[in-house]
Amino acid sequence: MIGIICALKIEVDGLKELMENAEVTKKAGLEFTSGKIFDKDVVLLECGKGKVNAAVGAQIMIDLFKPDAIISSGIAGSLAKGVTVGDIVISTDCVEHDINCTALEEPRGQIWFPDEKRIDIPADEELCGRLAECCTNLGAHVRKGRIATGDMFITYVRQREFIAFEFEAICCEMEGGAVGHVCYMNKVPFAILRSISDDLKFNKPENYEEFKQLAVEREIKALKKFIQMD
Repeated sequence: MIGIICALKIEVDGLKELMENAEVTKKAGLEFTSGKIFDKDVVLLECGKGKVNAAVGAQIMIDLFKPDAIISSGIAGSLAKGVTVGDIVISTDCVEHDINCTALEEPRGQIWFPDEKRIDIPADEELCGRLAECCTNLGAHVRKGRIATGDMFITYVRQREFIAFEFEAICCEMEGGAVGHVCYMNKVPFAILRSISDDLKFNKPENYEEFKQLAVEREIKALKKFIQMD
């Protein structure tokens, strides 16, 4: 079974319409929709915006459905000049840019696990490779790289440049790193797929709203292709 976690309703609805024998499971105020898409077992979740929502949803999905892998899918803002509106970014790894214990002389973004400390959470190479292949086959401009997650919508270019410099990330969003964090702790393969809705030129909230639909459409096409080919 493949698990897919999205923040927005329009992202999940684009896949639900293809699902057969759909069943809804409710837990912690979240709705998990499981069934078959192209004869493949899939569970979908609209988690809502932000890291905590995404983390809660990912853990429940793992506990209840035991997916073989989880994809965090959605839209994102670019951190690099070569990544523009409509492009697809596939994770090599992810970081949480809003973790800040520098006052304790810890590196920015460092996560404290019970048995280790690390900044980057590696995505599953094979899963990411298959996602990138699907997107390329659709004619999308695909970039693979580090994705930065934090509980903030980044608008100012200087903020984006800082995150890019500090973490060598190529896009930023609000959920993927949390999903990756949970998957890492549970030893579940994961990947993050992001369609760029705003870049270094178009980085205002109104630009996000203008290009959001385009980004979502490309994201859904990519996921459909992946499920069909998987």
